[in-house]
Parts: sequence; structure tokens; C-alpha cells
Amino acid sequence: MKNLFFVVAFLLALESQSQTQPFPANKVHGNGLMATPRSSQDAQNNYNTWKTNFVEACSNGRYRVKFDNSSETVSEGIAYGMLLSAYMADKTLFDGFWLYYKDNVNGNKVMNWKISGCSATIGYNGATDAELDAAFALIVADYQWKSTGTINYKSDATALISAIKNYEVEANTYVLKPGDQFGGSSITNISYFSPAYYRAFGAFTNDAAFWNQVANRAYTVINNNLVQNNAIGGLVSDWCEASGAYSSQAGGYANAGKLYTYDAARTPWRIAVDYIWYGTAEAKTYAKKSSDFVRVNLGGTANIKDGYNQNGTVSGQWHNATFVGAFACAAMAGENQAHLDASYTDLKNLNEPNSYFNHTLKTLYSFLLTGNFYLPPTANLSNENFDIEKSTVTLFPNPSADRITISAPQQSTISVISPSGSVIHQEKTISENTEINLTNQASGVYFVKISNDDFKSVTKKVILK
Repeated sequence: MKNLFFVVAFLLALESQSQTQPFPANKVHGNGLMATPRSSQDAQNNYNTWKTNFVEACSNGRYRVKFDNSSETVSEGIAYGMLLSAYMADKTLFDGFWLYYKDNVNGNKVMNWKISGCSATIGYNGATDAELDAAFALIVADYQWKSTGTINYKSDATALISAIKNYEVEANTYVLKPGDQFGGSSITNISYFSPAYYRAFGAFTNDAAFWNQVANRAYTVINNNLVQNNAIGGLVSDWCEASGAYSSQAGGYANAGKLYTYDAARTPWRIAVDYIWYGTAEAKTYAKKSSDFVRVNLGGTANIKDGYNQNGTVSGQWHNATFVGAFACAAMAGENQAHLDASYTDLKNLNEPNSYFNHTLKTLYSFLLTGNFYLPPTANLSNENFDIEKSTVTLFPNPSADRITISAPQQSTISVISPSGSVIHQEKTISENTEINLTNQASGVYFVKISNDDFKSVTKKVILK
């Protein structure tokens, strides 16, 4: 009996350390283009350099990410580290980052934004981009390692998503606040907007109605900012009001937040993810504007600088990964393979190993570009207490030439309805992703109905070319 106990304990420990998706994942995203010269080895090399240069061990299994001032750590860096280590399946490092995060939270259970060393708070209260990245990283961790070990990633993700909803989304307007203690309609930061995460949060917590509103409002604010300031090429300002106008509360930020610089630069990356994962039309429109600005207005990726006025005139002087990589991600949602390939190569060749911001973002961008920053099935649809009316059902590619893949909860019923109204295919799902072959069907508009045993359903339109 004693030997049996040790065997069971060993197997449980082994299970808690094993990962669902080892690196590299090498996923081919459901929407957009993939760079021809992509290589997961590039992402691996970037990660190794980042880990060597910026990760430092604290005590009791905690780890921190060194900021520009290497004696300091910011919540943004911890969250970036959580994303990278989750996708790299580096459990020890991920757990250490998350424990560090939790050691340094405020009363709202979000991390104080700047810490000296391993524990001394020097910048109080939350920065919303960190919470968003950390919450999504916990969803990836739940997919990678389940939630049966010492850390319950699922419950921690749910709690952090709840804190974001309660403290970092403005009540009644769905405008993302830049922190838990300030902002909203009067001042927001577009580069924090992460609509792909919102859709995942909605599915993971069965709260899609709320999070879809946050996603919709994000695109409204982006468009307001572009129109209000006569911007070209997706060049949003670093800070603005929800109306799109420059914020009177941004006086303490560089250029009063009116330019496209190191805050706004992340926007093409974050928005491109929403198209690449979900096929969101607004995301493609924005990302293509950003990509075309580089390809057409600038004459190619080699001419990117680190700052622009919203009218497209240059304000910066450096060519670096923060800007090049975000535009490269936008090119994945564009329609020019040669431009994407050139952008990928440009990013790969940039060598800034000692720059916290540039190299960390280069690593994150390279994960997306190589198919290693992906939407986990557990974030796509919730199977627990399943309510199909609150779930995010997706299908891709759309339009399609022959086959479509439908992401829906297990035990859903999928019905494909022809343009004439006939049911031409029906099946019960046995996994979350179901491929349907429509090769022999005529071109036209089809409808896919997904229903559950309670007779609740959602219907999606798909165009067969």
C-alpha cells in the first residue's frame, strides 16, 4: 500500500509538470497570411536571449523581469513574461512570475505597477495592459498544465478577469480604463486594447455579452481617434479620450499623448491578433491600414521610424523592433505576401538584446509570426456550465473554397444549411474543432447552425467561393 501511494504521488506530480502543447506549436493561424521565411527557431533564440538578459530569480521560487533600470520591475514586464513562459511551456518560470505578481497586488488584487527588486512597491496601483496579458496568460497556463497542481490557473484567471471587469472597465460605457484607479472616457490608452483577449475572457467565464461590448467599444474609440485627428494609416495617438479627441489629462506624458510613439506602437500587434484568431472584420480593416501605411506610404519596412504624427509625418529617428514588429504583425492581416516576408526578415535581423522594451516585444511578435502565440481551445469556448447563447462560436476560413473548421463545445450539434434552405450536413461534435468538407457544394452563402441539448443555438454565415 505504501508503494502504491508513492507511485500515485509520482504520477500526479508528473502530470502537473507535463504540458499540453510543447514548444514549438507551429500553428497555422485560421485567418491571414503566414510569413514564408518564418522559423520557430527564431522565436526560440529570441526567448533564450530575453530569459538570459532580463529574468532574475528572487526567493521562494519567485522570478522577476528586469526593467530599463535593472533594479526595478514593472507589472507589464511580469505579464509579458507570463505570456512568453506559458507559450514556451516553461512552467517553473511561469509559476514564479505569477507568484511574484500575487505578492505585489493592491487592494483590488491587481499588481502595483512598479516594484523595486523583489518586493518594495514604488509605483502604486494597476496598469491595465498588465492585467489583460496576465489574465490571458493564465488561460494559456490552464490549457498547458491544467489546474490540478499547487496553482489553480483556472480560478486565478477567473478572479483576475473579474477584477479587470470591476475595476479597469468604466461602468456603463465599456471603455477600458488604463488603470484601476484612473481613466475611462476622459483618458484611455488604445495600445492596451486587446479585443481578442476580451472574446477569450467572455468564453472562458461565460460572460461573452459583457466582453463583446468592451471589444466593440474598443473599435469605436480607435475609429473616433483616427477620424477626429485626420489620421492616416491607423496611426492612433498614445493617449486620448473615448471621443477620440486628445485628452487634457495626458499632459504628463510625452508629447501630451498626441503622437504615435512607444505606447501606440503596440496597437497593430494587439489588433492583428483579433483578426488572426477570430477573423474580426474591424481588426482586418485596421491592421491593413497599418500595413499599407508601411508598404505604400513609407515605401517598405526598412523605412520605419520610432514615431509619427497622426498625419503620417515622421517624428522619430530610430528603426527598432517595437515598431517594426508590430507593423509586421499587421502585415499578417494584409494581403501582400512579399511585404510580410520582408517585414519578418527585417524584424529578425534587428539586434537589440539589452533593450528591455524592444527585445521583449520582438520576442512576443516573433511568437505570433511563427505560429506560437495561439488561441488555446480552452479559451475559445467554455464547456463547463455551457450556455451556447453566451459562447463565442467561430468558424474559419470564411470565405472558404472547400473546407471549414468550426470551433464549438463538445456535444454540440452542427447543421449546415444550403442557400436553398436544405440541411446538407449534420453531426454531433466530439471535439472542440470540427472540420466539414464542402468541396462538392456550389458557391454561395451557407448557414451553419450550432445547437445544444437545451435547444439553444447560434447561427453563423459562411461564404463558399
